[in-house]
Amino acid sequence: MSLPTIDTLHELAALVEKEGTDLYIRWSKGPDADLADPDEQTSRDALTGVPLPGLSANPLAVEPWWGDRPVLLWVARRLYDYRHLRELRGPGVRPWVLIGEEIGRGPDNEPLVECRRPIAWITEHALAESERLVDAQHSEEWGPLDRTS
Repeated sequence: MSLPTIDTLHELAALVEKEGTDLYIRWSKGPDADLADPDEQTSRDALTGVPLPGLSANPLAVEPWWGDRPVLLWVARRLYDYRHLRELRGPGVRPWVLIGEEIGRGPDNEPLVECRRPIAWITEHALAESERLVDAQHSEEWGPLDRTS
């Protein structure tokens, strides 16, 4: 499936401000792999292998408690949180944005979504921007959600 790309955090932040609450980031080989059978949009629990009723994804919607803080930092940390998945899950895994509907929660309390429409790939440039912006916060208590470290 040919998708446009989001090359900067500014583009991603603008999309979040425009589209609102139904946007998610998914780290996978993409919509072609995940949506090959539209009736079987599933993920697997890495611990048990149990199929999950939806695609595990991370919400991009800005939470009300975020207040007037920059949307740019919000989307940066959403990318940063799971960047380790591209190495963990192997070649071809990268982030993409989708419009979806939450249909459940996975074992890590992550949203399980049904993809209504793939939106765009997120480029390496945007990922690098997210790392620079998060690192610039100089937090000693915060990092990616990587179980292997």
